[in-house]
Amino acid sequence: MAQLQKRDEIASELKWRLEDIYSTNEEWEADLKKIKESQQSILDLRGTITSGENLLKALQLLDEVAFLMDKVITYSFMRKDEDNANSLYQGYAGSAMAVAAELNAAQSFFVPEILSLEPEMVKKWIEEIPALKVYEHYLENILRKKAHTLPAELEELLASAGEMAQAPRNIFNMFNDADLKFPEVKNDAGEMVELTHGRYGQLLESQNRDVRQGAFEALYNTYTAWKNTLGETYTAAVKKERFFSKARKYGSSLEAALHEDNVDPQVYTNLITSIHDHLPLMHRYVRLRKKLLGLEELHMYDIYVPMVADEDMKFSRDEAVEMVQAGLHPLGKEYLDDMHSSFTDGWIDWLENRGKTSGAYSWGCYGTHPYVLLNYQGTLNDVFTLAHELGHAMHSFYSYKDQEFVNAHYKIFVAEVASTLNEALLMDHLLKTTTEPRKRAYLINHFLEQFRGTVFRQTMFAEFEMIVHGRVGAGESLTSEKLSAIYYDLNKKYYGEDMVVDEAIAMEWARIPHFYRPFYVYKYATGFSAAISLSQQILDEGAPAVQRYREFLGSGGSDYPVNQLRKAGVDMSKPEPIVQAMAVFEEFLTELENLADTEL
Repeated sequence: MAQLQKRDEIASELKWRLEDIYSTNEEWEADLKKIKESQQSILDLRGTITSGENLLKALQLLDEVAFLMDKVITYSFMRKDEDNANSLYQGYAGSAMAVAAELNAAQSFFVPEILSLEPEMVKKWIEEIPALKVYEHYLENILRKKAHTLPAELEELLASAGEMAQAPRNIFNMFNDADLKFPEVKNDAGEMVELTHGRYGQLLESQNRDVRQGAFEALYNTYTAWKNTLGETYTAAVKKERFFSKARKYGSSLEAALHEDNVDPQVYTNLITSIHDHLPLMHRYVRLRKKLLGLEELHMYDIYVPMVADEDMKFSRDEAVEMVQAGLHPLGKEYLDDMHSSFTDGWIDWLENRGKTSGAYSWGCYGTHPYVLLNYQGTLNDVFTLAHELGHAMHSFYSYKDQEFVNAHYKIFVAEVASTLNEALLMDHLLKTTTEPRKRAYLINHFLEQFRGTVFRQTMFAEFEMIVHGRVGAGESLTSEKLSAIYYDLNKKYYGEDMVVDEAIAMEWARIPHFYRPFYVYKYATGFSAAISLSQQILDEGAPAVQRYREFLGSGGSDYPVNQLRKAGVDMSKPEPIVQAMAVFEEFLTELENLADTEL
């Protein structure tokens, strides 16, 4: 096997240009020093926010320092990601995070001081001082939490409990990532290998069913052996959320979690209800999977193996660029021209090298263009990853371009919209230009799997969280057996009668890290559904829908996420976006069913 190239062996045109953030390391070090020196100036602001002028002065200083902190963190971590063995940039990243922690401590007085002000007085200051107008949404977002903010001494008490409150999550992470050991299982070559989290996903995609079953049973038998410990750990995390939500006078943990993004719990429950209405489509998908795999019984370990054999489609980087540009043609000339810079101006780090961070992401900082990290291998999945990460990058590009720093960073609730929309448009293009049945089936299989994993599965997770937190909120005591019973019943509901729901899957709740970040996973499903709806509007309406979408991309964090999507043409408080996404799912499902009957 050929060895991976070292970082300095990669051609410069295939590497991102981080010099656009800092041309030298000395510039980075100077900014880090400047941030440290600014902390006293920030501390001197305490107790001074007694007028509009002083509020503006404080906001501008905090922005100035936050802007530098953003640059310092982004540069150091992206340099480290180029080669994680590089000790210089390991040190830079560590130093950046240490200074960020000091900065957070120095400015911790600010939000409580804002909350101590009368909202009407702050609104008056904004009207009187034009320069404060840019901070209007930022200040409103702080002040709307006033009803859930406690007197200073109680806030201090809650804050002091914060580290202790992280115990369930920290214990789970340490157990799951460091202490938990799995047995050896057989791989495709018939060799005995130690099962790991990373290998588990690969083994479940094996064409050898014995390999899939062996990995599945080994994994869940291991978690089951620890069921009581894991049950207590997760229940403690749920009780922690209930405690803080009650302390802050929220009606439930769900309400408290969603209030951060100003999202009505109706958006959450609407997602679950709408998916329930469309579960017959999921059951059809399960029947089709069973048929295409030629199985008498479909088990939970048969979910991830491709339904359509890999066509071994390979694409050069130039071909990938051409495919993405053609797929995103409906977004119009401005978008395509601006995106073209990503291929010519050092936005993308294309190739794997020794020590480079795995996977893919988009990152960047205000004041420079965004960046994309890839480990491009030429697969179809890599082409979709390019489109996906460029969606994130263009979202950031327009947010940075159209917004001041304070409003430039969009919320997680909308973060996956731009990336998924790009994938949907690319898929539409590929299907319009692909006639060979097996290749069409391969493409459709890819997209249906995204629906299953991102919409149906994440909604099932969201429903599990809602049930568990609701029962704890009602005073019910939950054991690992009760948690497993809830989870098992949900699997039966979501997968339907054509799936043999193995008893072992009842323990899957015990291995999902996101459950320790409550009411988070629903954002994947809502974001995906919103993206499918917007992509259909762009394909159907053309220019008017593109203009709405362009304004959405440029809105950054200047409004609440649900409002931003509503202006773009998607109202997540109503079932229509979910219904529209499910209509697309059914269209693809029907075609694959027809191909299975006639061509495959």
